[in-house]
Order: sequence, then structure tokens, then C-alpha cells
Amino acid sequence: MSAASDERSNEAAGPASEMASGDPRLDKLVDRLPPRMGDTVTYLLKPSNRWVRIPSGTLLIVGGVLSFLPILGVWMLPLGLALLAEDVPALRSSRSKVLDWVERKKPHWLDPSAPNDRS
Repeated sequence: MSAASDERSNEAAGPASEMASGDPRLDKLVDRLPPRMGDTVTYLLKPSNRWVRIPSGTLLIVGGVLSFLPILGVWMLPLGLALLAEDVPALRSSRSKVLDWVERKKPHWLDPSAPNDRS
């Protein structure tokens, strides 16, 4: 495990989890990401990084819309919307509904003991 992953684990174990969302389901999904991407998303979700989160979310949405181009992909769209949901109340309720759906239909995504691609 790298030092950055240890840092992310320590931050997630903190009392307020240092993330803007405050939703433990989102924290569990972020923890299942590959370490490098997870560290980036954890950084972007911190309340003090709003000035980075909004442009990043916007660029990810644009990249998702342009997914027919090489390198860009549809995966960028939901990630961009999730980042913008931190700062746009109208998107926050939609994100909550999506997380409710994940909790009902795909509970293994939220299971920390489930195997994932971290080596």
C-alpha cells in the first residue's frame, strides 16, 4: 500500500471524514477506486477544494458528452455529475437517489471486503 493510500485511509477514518459529501455510501465507493484515482477524487471532494472541483466536474461532463472521440469515455459523465453535486443542490438529491439505487440493487459495490482490482 502506498503512502498516499495510507493518507487517504487515515483521512477517511477521521471523525468528519474530511469529505464534503458526508455520505458514507459515497466514501465506500471512492475507497473501491484504484488508489491513484481514489486519491484524486478524495482530494476533489474536500470542502476547501471547491475552486478545483467545479471546473473539474464541468470538464469531465464535457468529456463524457464527447465520448465518441478517442481517449474520452462515458465514464466521465457520472463522475463529473457526482463532483458537481457537492456544490449544486439540485444535483445533490439526484446523487442521493443514485446512491439509494446502488445500495438496493448493487450492495456488493459498497462491501469493503469484496475483491477489487487493488493489488
